Amino acid sequence: MTAPTKYVYEFAEGSREMATLLGGKGAGLAEMTRLGLPVPPGFTVTTEACKVYLESGEEPPELTVEAARALAGLERAMGRTLGAPDDPLLVSVRSGARFSMPGMMETILDIGLNDRSVTGLAKASGQERFARDSYRRLIQMFGHTVMGVDGDLFEQAIAEHKARREVAGDHDLDTAELALIAEEFKAIIRKETGEDFPQDPAEQLARAIRAVFDSWNGERARVYRRREHISEDLGTAVNVQAMVFGNLGPDSGTGVTFTRDPATGERGMYGDYLPDAQGEDVVAGVRDALPLVELKRLNPRAYVQLSDHLHTLERHYRDLCDIEFTVERDKLWILQTRVGKRTAEAAFRIAHDLREEGTITAHESLVRVDGAELTRLMFPRFDTTPADVPLARGVPASPGAAVGVVVFDSAEAVRRAATGEDTVLVRRETTPDDLPGMIAAQAVLTSRGGKTSHAAVVARGMGKVCVCGAEALNVDPAARRFTTASGAVVSEGDTVSVDGTAGTVHLGALPLTASDVGRALKTGTASGPLTEAVLDALAHADSVRRLEVRANADTPEDALRARSLGAQGIGLCRTEHMFLGERRALVEAMILARDDSARREALGALLPLQREDFTGILTAMDGLPVTIRLIDPPLHEFLPDRTELAVRLARAERPDPHERELLAVVERMHEQNPMLGLRGVRLGLAVPGLMAMQVRAVAEAVVERLRAGGLPRAEIMIPLVGTVEELRLARTEAERVLAEVQEETGTALDCPIGTMIELPRAALTAGRIAEGADFFSFGTNDLTQTTWGLSRDDAEASFFPLYLEKGVFSVSPFETIDQEGVGRLVELAVEAGRSVNSRLETGVCGEHGGDPESIHFFHRAGLDYVSCSPFRIPAARLEAGRAVLMDTTGGSDSR
Repeated sequence: MTAPTKYVYEFAEGSREMATLLGGKGAGLAEMTRLGLPVPPGFTVTTEACKVYLESGEEPPELTVEAARALAGLERAMGRTLGAPDDPLLVSVRSGARFSMPGMMETILDIGLNDRSVTGLAKASGQERFARDSYRRLIQMFGHTVMGVDGDLFEQAIAEHKARREVAGDHDLDTAELALIAEEFKAIIRKETGEDFPQDPAEQLARAIRAVFDSWNGERARVYRRREHISEDLGTAVNVQAMVFGNLGPDSGTGVTFTRDPATGERGMYGDYLPDAQGEDVVAGVRDALPLVELKRLNPRAYVQLSDHLHTLERHYRDLCDIEFTVERDKLWILQTRVGKRTAEAAFRIAHDLREEGTITAHESLVRVDGAELTRLMFPRFDTTPADVPLARGVPASPGAAVGVVVFDSAEAVRRAATGEDTVLVRRETTPDDLPGMIAAQAVLTSRGGKTSHAAVVARGMGKVCVCGAEALNVDPAARRFTTASGAVVSEGDTVSVDGTAGTVHLGALPLTASDVGRALKTGTASGPLTEAVLDALAHADSVRRLEVRANADTPEDALRARSLGAQGIGLCRTEHMFLGERRALVEAMILARDDSARREALGALLPLQREDFTGILTAMDGLPVTIRLIDPPLHEFLPDRTELAVRLARAERPDPHERELLAVVERMHEQNPMLGLRGVRLGLAVPGLMAMQVRAVAEAVVERLRAGGLPRAEIMIPLVGTVEELRLARTEAERVLAEVQEETGTALDCPIGTMIELPRAALTAGRIAEGADFFSFGTNDLTQTTWGLSRDDAEASFFPLYLEKGVFSVSPFETIDQEGVGRLVELAVEAGRSVNSRLETGVCGEHGGDPESIHFFHRAGLDYVSCSPFRIPAARLEAGRAVLMDTTGGSDSR
């Protein structure tokens, strides 16, 4: 008999291992309770309850009974009753998904206050202003979050009161003013919804829980999940917790802290503290918080206790921890812990330092960093001089360098980004509603908030450049401008440079310089703690990875650059790029040749140029494999555009006979769908001498390198093969030419011949094709196009955004390989090919070869190597190492 599903867990019943059921926040509260830390008691409604609610529109029947039982236990523990008219128990209701989604779902504080209990809270606390302020906060949060009232209506009302009283902040409003505001808020709710703010505490709690469930499908939560590739079907847990109050006076306060700096990874307590405030004030950045060290001066005992608890949590979680805390009348409470979000720089330094300290192993250290983070660290930074005086300085919340035009709202950032314009989103402080703009912008700049504000946390998680708390900026969204302390005015559309590492913003576009990490990767020499951490991580990845990492490179310069970054060969050398520029005329001559003699003459002119190209690349990659793909695109790509040529001839008074001839050839060669036309192996077989010229150029380049004392390892790749008969014909021609050169030069040649698998038929008949191939290289760009039946360029410009928005794609199949479709073809081809030829080498040379998630798939599929652009090689090396560890242990990055 199946045990009944349990939907509610008291904190003492859970643990960190139950994050899928209890959400990250609930699991953290449970774990801290087990550790004996001072956690306000409460209970968690599970993600399973959320799933039932989202699927059926109703909570599971058992939830009401279980929640009531858990609430009764909480009331006993606290010695108070929810919403009682005298000394009421108040609770917070917070979301808590499996993966951290900061600010994306709902929170409601002070549940249990009503017209009667607010008086009881005032008497019990001895502070009527505190009670009235708490009631005002509840009505505002509940009205907006639960009842759907436009939040601006509340903000406008409170702004009018501040203007009338000539005060700057909410905390400057007195008791009587707060009482009036609460009544106005209730009137707004009544007008906007047709119902009154609920006075029944039980109704408040039930509706708040449902609102958190509903927020899982809110627009900002969905946008965030798409951006972070978080599954749509996980649901959120709901945490109901006894309220503790940081807004009880100067002996109270609230803060957020990290066990290490989440921006740089440096050791030590980093965070913000706000006296006489509730936690949402810190996260929202509506008041400028104090550095955490100020807590040591204001409340030494609480500071020491907090330091001890941070040490306990980091030792227990063995990672950077992010902690929210409240001091209520000198008593410290820990409200939340999670493994903290961090920048790419911090990720590498923390993983390295924890390994050096003996807290984690070298394997664990490698799993905790990833290729996307490494790629971000390779981006350039600003090349500043002492003369570059910044417009303002703020908190360096998320490092990097970004240049863009200033915009003042999310919609404008999205609009401009859609036209290809780089933007910098400038706000006083961001809210979760700004998420689309934060995604679209290159950088985020705020005049308020610190390293723990919403802007900082979200930007770090997305790898966006961010400077917070630039207090010298007076941001005026209505006027679409900001002014600086010196009187400078920056309007929407003006260009600024944001340095997230230094925490500065500059007018205009500053010049960029290579990153320290980029330089260290090329030289192999560390220049500081960060580069040491990166090089150590790569060294360990290289020591454990099975996949080789090669480069896509078409010139000696690209080959040398790739080799300096750790490439173990060239997996794709495209020969068509060698026919562009001045050489296009020779290709034209070959295409226009009227007879075999003219064609041979044109090919003869191309031969020494091709040989020179191959010699240079083989020299750069001496001793390493170089896979040379014979010409792939259709020949008309080397001719003038059909329409432009026709128009030019039509307008000419005396048409050029050569252009007339060109147009006739272009018309003859025109194809409705050239991607599926005369290209690849078909072209090599249809144009006499073309394939032979390219193979001879390879062979003669190999001979030249051998005679120079080199160790060339050229491989010849036949593109677009769909049947073994095509490959056999092409291979026969290639072997004939290789034999000729070997006989002419007296030099033994060993040039493996293989093929690209880029058509579904090739994948499905790979067993037959392997009979004539020494290696397979999967061209996953074309394989994706032909499997999905779409053109990448057309699809990405038309319906891809819609498909991503509606969840048809969680990510573009051209960015990360479609494992169920295209990936299955790869697996089938590898298995079938090796069943015929056990020594068959397999690799991938599409852009997927540099994508972290795809690399893990290729590791599992048993490929021998991945090949990618030179810039992506370090990240690919790292991910190939992580793939071994994560495949072996089934582990994953906890962040």
